[in-house]
Amino acid sequence: MDHRVVRFDYWLDAAFDRIVSAAPDVQLVTCRREGDDAAAWQALAGARVYQITAAKDELPRHWFATADLLARCPDLLAVSSSGSGCDTIDIEACTRAGVAVMNQSGGNADSVAEMAIGLMLSVLRRINESDRLLRSPGRGFSREDVMGHELRGRTLGLVGVGEAGSRVAALGRAFGMQVIGCDPAYDAAGLAARGAEAVGFDELLQRADIVSLHCPRDASTLGLMDAAAFAAMKPGAVFVSTARGGIHDEAALHAALASGHLAGAGLDVWDQEPPPASHPLLALPQVVATFHTAGVTHEARRNNAELAATQIVQLLADGQRPARLVNPEVWPHARERIARTLFPSR
Repeated sequence: MDHRVVRFDYWLDAAFDRIVSAAPDVQLVTCRREGDDAAAWQALAGARVYQITAAKDELPRHWFATADLLARCPDLLAVSSSGSGCDTIDIEACTRAGVAVMNQSGGNADSVAEMAIGLMLSVLRRINESDRLLRSPGRGFSREDVMGHELRGRTLGLVGVGEAGSRVAALGRAFGMQVIGCDPAYDAAGLAARGAEAVGFDELLQRADIVSLHCPRDASTLGLMDAAAFAAMKPGAVFVSTARGGIHDEAALHAALASGHLAGAGLDVWDQEPPPASHPLLALPQVVATFHTAGVTHEARRNNAELAATQIVQLLADGQRPARLVNPEVWPHARERIARTLFPSR
């Protein structure tokens, strides 16, 4: 019997369908996100792997990989995120069910790092402000009215120094910045190897001229950047996030910017994506805003699609432990389920 891989009809680089469809004994089924739920549930009920988008506002909530969905999919062995984030996956529920969760960590890290630096440059050099003024009919401004600041000599504080964060550290040093960072996954030596001086979160807020988020969205980081955190940042500092919406409090950030305490912000992620046109942060000229596109380049999307497809094919072909297993504690249980289901004669 063919091993079924199910995904929905969100945009996915063609490499994914090509690699999965070419694998022996694998059936790829693409379902409609809306309009034919019965067919989608029927496909999912017999799925071995569920390929799911990492973008929380790209998929109706009932297709999230929750305990309810898992209960309706008894044959499911693995859930694969399209990116590094798992906002659409209940990891604890998957672990309880013996379902491996895979992501594509590192696949879009270069793109995210470039965007983070781009947002820093746009805010400090006031690129977007200058662009808007040049396009306006009045043009009553001088070059000095949009005078900005250099990155060189500034202290860059990285909250999270994983795949993307370490690349931002390298780019920051290339621009002549001092890089400090905090990340519970690494000790001081580990952070130094990734290009950042290890500091505590509170010290980072106090020292950094630019605070840039590169941490996952989970119970430990939701609301991390609240009013108190923004107040602890240096007067005139800049806040940048290419991480996930919900890690920073948008109302608190607006207050910190409107009061003049912070000089600007570069925001790629939002509580609601895209944010409404009436969002207060979009009315502030010192905010540079993008629509969760830090990791959305042709190169990154192709990398992630190839990584996801390859992990899935390897899992189904020989039960290989995924290289990017998000819940490693599940592996003994998941391996037993995989062996029993896919390789009963071994």
